[in-house]
Amino acid sequence: FERGFGTTVGNSLRRVLLSSLTGAAIVSVKIEGVLHEFSTIPGVTEDVTDIILNVKKTRLKLHADKTKTIHLRKKGPGIAKAGDIEHDADIEILTPDLHLATLDKGAHLDMEMIIKRGRGYVPAERNKEEEMAIGVLPVDALYSPVTRVNYLVENARVGRMTDYDKLILEVYTDGSISPEEALSDAALIVRGHLDIFINVKDMEETISRPAVAESITESNKNLLRSVNELELSVRAANCLKNANIKTIADLVQKTEADMLRTKNFGKKSLNEIKEILSEMGLGLGMKLDHLSDGGSEKREE
Repeated sequence: FERGFGTTVGNSLRRVLLSSLTGAAIVSVKIEGVLHEFSTIPGVTEDVTDIILNVKKTRLKLHADKTKTIHLRKKGPGIAKAGDIEHDADIEILTPDLHLATLDKGAHLDMEMIIKRGRGYVPAERNKEEEMAIGVLPVDALYSPVTRVNYLVENARVGRMTDYDKLILEVYTDGSISPEEALSDAALIVRGHLDIFINVKDMEETISRPAVAESITESNKNLLRSVNELELSVRAANCLKNANIKTIADLVQKTEADMLRTKNFGKKSLNEIKEILSEMGLGLGMKLDHLSDGGSEKREE
């Protein structure tokens, strides 16, 4: 990224990853013989409040959009775990070893839980329904599949230029989606919220403004630089030389297919070039028809 954008992008993605992704969670619990959360259950070590706190930690994956009901039926002596929950094929329990309650000999625990899809964090008060049956206890719902996000911005060097930002993201999930999927979803959410500020007419007018024009001019300067400044490996540099690719502008107008047709040019060299261009905000397959008049470059589909 250009200097300063690493922090801007990293902070935005972190906030969205932690608060805005869709997931599934338990929203209410009904325990046989219990009317409120301050009750106790004969033969069960934990009181109802502790059981609900444990239930809230249950992580699961829902393969359907509709509300689902699951059950836990356990007789003592023994430990009731999340893996003991009865469910259908649309549900995966991701924390089967999670401790829910400890039962003495002769004790019986029968719970009914409701699962919904949602986004972010929803407190128990908002999970209350007007016609909720007596004994149904609403639960705080943590829908986000992302459990932790860290980001770090380091100085990056591209060729002889050292004023770039390198963004390192550390993403942890509950297993319902991969960190890569979570990051992709977060980026789509950020982009979707920015789209409302953009339309073609406004974009054309904006390009004429000094700040944006300066950014585009900086991009154009990179395009005019020699590929020798990219400090590529010997093999990649020789391939570009043999293909008569002298400037970065010459390079970005080539597609991946064009590059792979170059003699002795393989996937390793391709990935090396793509990574360096990406750090400059560029890529292969770009159209530079309007480069001379300060317009925006376009990427070929």
